[in-house]
Amino acid sequence: MKSVFVTVGTTSFDDLIATVSSPAALQVLQSRGYQKLVLQVGRGELKPGPCSSPAVAVEAFRFKDSLAEDLGRADLVISHAGAGSCLETLEKGKPLVVVINEKLMNNHQLELAKQLHRDGHVVCCNCRYGAAAAVPTDGAVFGTIAPCDQLTRC
Repeated sequence: MKSVFVTVGTTSFDDLIATVSSPAALQVLQSRGYQKLVLQVGRGELKPGPCSSPAVAVEAFRFKDSLAEDLGRADLVISHAGAGSCLETLEKGKPLVVVINEKLMNNHQLELAKQLHRDGHVVCCNCRYGAAAAVPTDGAVFGTIAPCDQLTRC
């Protein structure tokens, strides 16, 4: 079963969870052949219950001792730009879309995402520009994705 794993680490990033679990995003995932969306929602207020679109099953949890199993099963990972989440995903060799949390003060995550993008390791976007559409298809990225150097903290 082709799946997407979304992680926000130990933080709160409700904008990302809302974006990727929206009906529009589920439709994009379905159109790309994904059948399962697993959400690690961290400390956020938003925790979608088990639900499904016609072809995409959605599961959500707050925390686990290790995300290794979820990362291992995922065909695509969408993550906040936390160093631990990014490095663990890249070590597993998984395609990674990094979504910038623009609500963070002194956004160190932006710098990490920009560098990983410049080095060709990730695609980066934010919830306003492409998080719902930055899903690879046959090795290509589609949708409106702002170049990482154009992303700034709001």
